[in-house]
Amino acid sequence: MRLGEVVNPELSVFGKPLDGVRILAIEQQQALPYATQLLARMGAEVVKVEHPGQGETGRQSLPTMLDPEGRPMGATFLRNNLGKRSIAIDMKSPAGRDLVLRLAPRFDVVAENFRAGTMARMGLGYADIAAVHPPVVYVSVSGFGNLVESEYSSWSAFAPVAEAMSSLYDFKRHPDEPPVVSPVGALGDTGTAVFAAVGILAALRHRDRTGVGQHVDVAMYDAMVAMADLGMNFWSMGVQSGLQSPALTQAFRASDGWFIVMCSRVKVFHALALTVCRPEWIDDPTMAQPGDWGPLVESVFRPAIEAWAASRTRRQACHELAGVGIPVGPCHSPADVAADQHVIDHAMLVEIPRTDGGDGRPVVTPGNPIKLSKMAEGPETRMPWLGEHTDVVLAQELGLSDDEIATLRTDNVIG
Repeated sequence: MRLGEVVNPELSVFGKPLDGVRILAIEQQQALPYATQLLARMGAEVVKVEHPGQGETGRQSLPTMLDPEGRPMGATFLRNNLGKRSIAIDMKSPAGRDLVLRLAPRFDVVAENFRAGTMARMGLGYADIAAVHPPVVYVSVSGFGNLVESEYSSWSAFAPVAEAMSSLYDFKRHPDEPPVVSPVGALGDTGTAVFAAVGILAALRHRDRTGVGQHVDVAMYDAMVAMADLGMNFWSMGVQSGLQSPALTQAFRASDGWFIVMCSRVKVFHALALTVCRPEWIDDPTMAQPGDWGPLVESVFRPAIEAWAASRTRRQACHELAGVGIPVGPCHSPADVAADQHVIDHAMLVEIPRTDGGDGRPVVTPGNPIKLSKMAEGPETRMPWLGEHTDVVLAQELGLSDDEIATLRTDNVIG
């Protein structure tokens, strides 16, 4: 899907479920920006507050491209800020803090993702915002939370930190091998963001019923412990490692790459045996139950399944196995995902034209995974240039004149 494109435009008549919801996002990097972008796709209006100098730190991430004025826009910023507006305010200055406090009552949600306590020290914590806007839904996303004390509160937290601490890196680690860092990209950010979005929606629903605002607090560490649910649960039941899977869940090689098979029921195992031409497995007493299968992967199942799959592509193998009810899927590369017809039909990739020429190819970022039967997909609008909407937001929301805005800029309060 390209920027500005609408999928199923006939559904536009219904509007979007969060039309009218306004979010003032004092955000950086990904854990909160991904959440507010998700809500923007549902119709929320998101105004992003950034520092006037270099903007939020995601703009300096790598890889990068240049904006029309030659300033860097890092990949983290590019993929997390579609559909937003940007205002540049120095919140550390008294005048900048005052602007945020004056803006806050104009918004349903004020959201931030700085280290715990940072906003309170700036005079922009929950108590400060609630004092001028009691019904506010105030959202904090941080490494280790704000509402409950943590010995880690002073630590900097990025996605790999929370992922590692949650046990995700240990789940399938071989003994004496180092953990693989960031095995699924920035799950610590995107997973936390989903919980933050759910918390925002729950708090808004609560306010609809009671008129009362509240502080929504999401710790990345907590979110990743939730994401690591299977490993923690297995550990508590005596399975010490994901390598000891009580079923046949493995990747196998086909002629053009890998595919995965998940076989956890006897009925499915029998279908697998017949499909890969090993009917003798069905009556073998050493393979009677799912708990028997794990130790036999390398000695029995891998040689047989890969011999069968050697004359088939990943897609052919998966179609045959799926056709008899076996859960399977090809192991895709990013290029495979981009070419997959399902991904194309579901508008799951958004093309962002390069602003700096580059090699001519657009930058690609994931689309909206939430499909609603009464909501059109898109249109996606580009990420904002730093401070692009400062003047218009201050004029519209606070009624500031051109002269007042010019004075604030001269004083380096805004950019």
